[in-house]
Amino acid sequence: MDTSLLIILIVIFLALAFDFINGFHDTANAIATSVSTRALKPRTAIMMAAVMNFLGAIMFTGVAKTIGGSVADPAKLDNGLEILIATLLAAIIWNLITWWFGIPSSSSHALIGSLAGAVYVGAGSEKLNWSGFKTIIEGLIFSPLLAFGLGFIVMMVLKWIFARRSPHSVNKGFRSMQILTAALQSFTHGTNDAQKAMGIITFALVTAGFQDHMEVPLWVKLSAATAMALGTSIGGWKIIKTMGTKIFKIEPINGFASDISAATVIFGATLFHLPVSTTHAITSAILGVGSAKRFSAVRWSMAGRIVIAWVITIPIVFLMAGGIYKLLF
Repeated sequence: MDTSLLIILIVIFLALAFDFINGFHDTANAIATSVSTRALKPRTAIMMAAVMNFLGAIMFTGVAKTIGGSVADPAKLDNGLEILIATLLAAIIWNLITWWFGIPSSSSHALIGSLAGAVYVGAGSEKLNWSGFKTIIEGLIFSPLLAFGLGFIVMMVLKWIFARRSPHSVNKGFRSMQILTAALQSFTHGTNDAQKAMGIITFALVTAGFQDHMEVPLWVKLSAATAMALGTSIGGWKIIKTMGTKIFKIEPINGFASDISAATVIFGATLFHLPVSTTHAITSAILGVGSAKRFSAVRWSMAGRIVIAWVITIPIVFLMAGGIYKLLF
């Protein structure tokens, strides 16, 4: 088998493995609130999330083009496939570490930081598109702030509307509505997160000369969507526990407010072709909703641990990817 063909097959395998891991790593983000409030049984929630992730993944490709071309120009990298191998290995390792410890870190941060680190070490700083990298980072930073603010506002509005209703009847109604918001959250996760593996595979195809544009082939869409759906079907119980119970005690009305706020931010980013973190969006929305409910109800120590994971992810994977490239190539 031709060496370049073997290498691109390795890249495709690793990209789909990343998508698979992303599926069970980030599934928790989409269904944690609905599971914790018993709006959905865990198995039902996971299977619904898998289907909605698949549908979201095959319907949009704008984020894939951003991932594939904004950090570096694949056509200008002679060693682009090797760079992608280092990128994906670093991102996969970090995702598995944070999943093992139940920390809801960002797969998006892991992939973007790893790609930047591998390009920097493997091709030099001049090959790194700093403006494109900066734009992506800005989206990753501002999206959780928007989710926090939107979650706070939505919860305050709901509190005002239902102030005179009994908590039991309100939560009974919102428990049913959480099924819809969990489905929406899973769909938006697919529209944004699955695009990242698509972008990496398309990046590899351009680098290897199999195509000269960043349009995502149909087989890439279907492969990435399937990998994420399969990963989603496994679920991520460690992270579900963190998201659903350890930030604050979530009731159905809180889960609804969190899901609708996060889904709005994620889908808005998808429409603008910006890769954002589902993890950051839903966690920030939960924090915003919890603050609106009662500021002291939020376990800010756990929130602090999550924020620390956000801050350290990009520099750590940047160094990891650069180190892996040096070690392997």
